[in-house]
This record gives sequence, structure tokens and C-alpha cells, in this order.
Amino acid sequence: MSINRRSFNQLMLLASASTLLPSISFGQGAAPATGGTLNWLYRVDPGNALFAINTSSGTGQAIGPKIVEGLLTFDLDVRPQPLLATEWAVSDDNLRYTFKLRKGVKWHDGKDFTSEDVAFSIFRLKEAHPRGRITYQNVVAVETPDPLTAVIVLSKPAPFLLSAQSSSESPIVPKHIFEKLAPGDGQTLQTAIGTGPFKLTEWVAGSHLIFERNPDYWDAGKPYLDRIILRVVTDPAARSAALETGEADIGDNPVPLADLDRLKQDPHLVVDTTTYAYSGPQQQLFFNYDNPLFAKREVRLAIAQAINLQEIVDVALYGYAQVSPSPVSTALTKWYDKSVVAHPYDTAAAEKLLDEAGYPRKADGKRFDLRLTYNSYLPQGYADVLKSQLEKIGIGIEIRKYDLPTFLKTVYTDRAFDLVVESLSNTFDPSLGIQRAYWSKNFKIGLPFSNASHYTNAEADALLEAAATEPDEKKRWEVWSKFQHLIHDEVASVDLVAAGAQIVANKRVKNYVTGSQGLNWSFGDLWLDPNA
Repeated sequence: MSINRRSFNQLMLLASASTLLPSISFGQGAAPATGGTLNWLYRVDPGNALFAINTSSGTGQAIGPKIVEGLLTFDLDVRPQPLLATEWAVSDDNLRYTFKLRKGVKWHDGKDFTSEDVAFSIFRLKEAHPRGRITYQNVVAVETPDPLTAVIVLSKPAPFLLSAQSSSESPIVPKHIFEKLAPGDGQTLQTAIGTGPFKLTEWVAGSHLIFERNPDYWDAGKPYLDRIILRVVTDPAARSAALETGEADIGDNPVPLADLDRLKQDPHLVVDTTTYAYSGPQQQLFFNYDNPLFAKREVRLAIAQAINLQEIVDVALYGYAQVSPSPVSTALTKWYDKSVVAHPYDTAAAEKLLDEAGYPRKADGKRFDLRLTYNSYLPQGYADVLKSQLEKIGIGIEIRKYDLPTFLKTVYTDRAFDLVVESLSNTFDPSLGIQRAYWSKNFKIGLPFSNASHYTNAEADALLEAAATEPDEKKRWEVWSKFQHLIHDEVASVDLVAAGAQIVANKRVKNYVTGSQGLNWSFGDLWLDPNA
């Protein structure tokens, strides 16, 4: 199937009114209908990061699981459920994880899925994925005693390893395709091969992606949909209009936050503000330590004291967030230490610190200028509020706005920034979500969503490495408590807020979320109700 832009827009309108062929009437708890097209709004061009095999970008986490799968999936309480693996066991010493793989699974090109694909994928994640470098750092082997058994062998325990086996975190990719690609290569239409319920059949950069039902999917009868059309719409107002008119069916953070109250009144829409546990949302302000200004704690503390976190929640995020002053998100309640509180908002104290650090106001009222950028997934309100706050203490702020590929290159390759507002999710475990941002060994030019600050601290490294291998949960909490206080007291970063995603969906979309990953799952069980 191939379409031009004009035909694509026509198809979008037709699909929104597509006829389904239900065999029964639908009511509460009714069986799913089959057929139809889901119109999925996407707010950024995904670039070539479709699979999360070498990136932790939101695009890889959201789009990839429709095509590729992990060993496990997770329910709303983050309990593991079978996917490509049907059984699993962990040895008493926590050093061997044995997975029994599902029989009869085929890659989209017809080749058999085997344990060799698992072994290849684990080592590719270890080499090229920002979090995978931590998740699998102690993997010494992946044994493949037969085509349907894979055994991950560790040198030290990794208490988070089982929870990392989702499609969005540790996708299993075809060895026969990816062994020909360099670790940093993105996906193309030809290499977007998976075991999942949908096949990618068309991809027009900056416009749309089309996924067709996989007729040979291992879970007989699924998916229920015939097709998914992902439409890239970068204009927030256009996304709101598409949802209100029924042109689009669903989106993740699809509309300006100011529109949510209005959309909640629309009888045809659902506005879901649940924070799904797998993501552990957290937004941070990172310093670029290659700038000698930030070598002085007084400068970092002054910036922290000039930032009113509640104003970010109220103004930039319309109340859809909570102040989260520790590197461990307040949403990750199991690991957050409540004794870590925000640096007091005090512009007079901040000004005094900058004076004492040797940066008095000049004739124009400025002390120095900084370049501020922000993750393209975030609303510009973050940058606007921070600019206003920091200019009050004499720091000139130049906001630099980029599309996602340019943002990643600017921050993680060119390092052409001074301050960056990032959205590095804690995920379901702090070792995976947090260690990547502060571990000195995870500073690597060109590695996205890693240690952008170039932060180096031997004590922090030791705590991170201890937490990553400590199987005793109480002792592990104590390590994470020490780390939180260290980062906060040193002002290694300024942790801002925990802002989860908002899902807006047409009420005809059923089963849009089935587990703790939110929309970052396969959509294999999603269906469209013709009577909604």
C-alpha cells in the first residue's frame, strides 16, 4: 500500500468513519470487535528511532512495541506476564536468568525466532542503549542450549533485570537483520522487522507511518485492528482539532495542557491523566560541566534558589504535575526519600551567592548569559518560566528550540548548550532511569539520554554501582537515600517536577491501556467499538 499526502489525508478521514463487522452486540464487558483503522496522533517526527534497541527515546518506546516484542509484558502493578517468553526462573544466587521461549514465533520476513535472537539483542542493548549499558553491564554470557531456551548469565546480581524485559525497554530484534547494522544505526522500512502484531508497511518522514495487521501473528485472532495510521502533527492546536472532530482517535500528551479541561467536557472523548507505573516521570535541569561557570557550587545553588518549582507546575504545566525535588521522582514512591526537599526559593540569597562567586551585575544588569534548551517532547513553558525566573537574578537566557533529532545532536554530540531541561524518566527502577544521568562511565559523545552534564563524582559512582547490584531491598533503599542527598546537597542538577503523560482518546477506543506501560505496548488487544 502506497499513498501520497493528499490521498493520505483522505484516508485519515475515511478511516475515522470506517465500518467494522461485529458479530455480536457490544455492551459492558463485551467481546472485542475486529477490524477498523486506529488513527494515532503523534506530536514529533520520530526520525529513525523506531526501536528502543539503541535509544531510550519516547519514539522507540511508543512505536517499536507495535512491531517488535520483549520477553515479557507487565500488568498495572508491574508484575511480569508472558510474551516472547512463556516461563522464566532466577537462580538462588541471582546470577542466572533462564527464559523458555514461545514456540512457533516467526519474524515478519518468515524466519524463525530463536534464542540466538535473544542473545544478540541483549548484547546490542548492553553496547548501544543508554539504560541497557547499565541494565546489562554485568552480563557475561547469554547461553543458548537450544533454540527455545536463553540463559542470561551475570557476574553480579542485577535486581532490576527481570523488570527490564518489556518491549519498550529491551526489544528482541532479528539477529539476521541487525547484525548487519552498526549499533548506532536507526531503522528503515526494510529493517523494521519484528515478531509483533503489526507490520510497518509505509513510512513517510515528517508525515505518517502505516502499520498493517500481521496475519501470521503467534497470538491467534489478534490483533483486532486491521491497520494503524500514525500521523505526525507538530501543531498542538491541530492535534486538539483532530481529536475533537473525530479525525484522530488517540494521542499521548497530544494537546496543550490548557485544552484539557475543555476536552474533558467532550462526551466523545476520554482524558486519562493516570501516571502509569513503568515510566516513573521526572523532569530535570542539567548543567553542562564543560562550562567552567558550573564548577562553582555557589553558581549552581544560586540557580536552584532562583527557581520556583511550584510556578513551573502552575504556569508551565497548568497543575498537571507535582514538585519533585530529588533525582528519584516523587512518583516512584518506593525509592523516593521524603527528607529530600526543594532548595528554598530565595532570589535575594541567590543574588548574594552570585556576587560572592565573582559574578556581579554589569551595567546592563546582567551577570552572564546562558544557552537554555529543552527536550522536544516537553512544552516550551518549561523554558519560558525558567528564563523569567533566572533573568530576575541577572542571568541572561537564550532559549534554543529544536526538533528532536537536532536536540539530541546539540546536547549529546555537539554539547552546544549550558542548561538543558530533560525528561529522563526514572522508569520502574532508579538504577535504570537515574544511573545513566549521573554515572561518570555513562558519559559518551553521541549517546542520547545519558550523562549530558558530563558529571563526575567518585562517591556518586560508588553509590550507583552499589545500588545496581544490591539484592537486599532495605539495604538498597539506604544506598539510594544517600545518593539522593548527595546529588541534592551538591546541587549536581536541579530536579524540577514529575509530570506524567495525558492520554486523550475517542470513547470508541477500547483497551487502549492494558498494563503499566501506558501506550508503550503492542495495541494487540486494542479494539474499536462501533456502538460507542
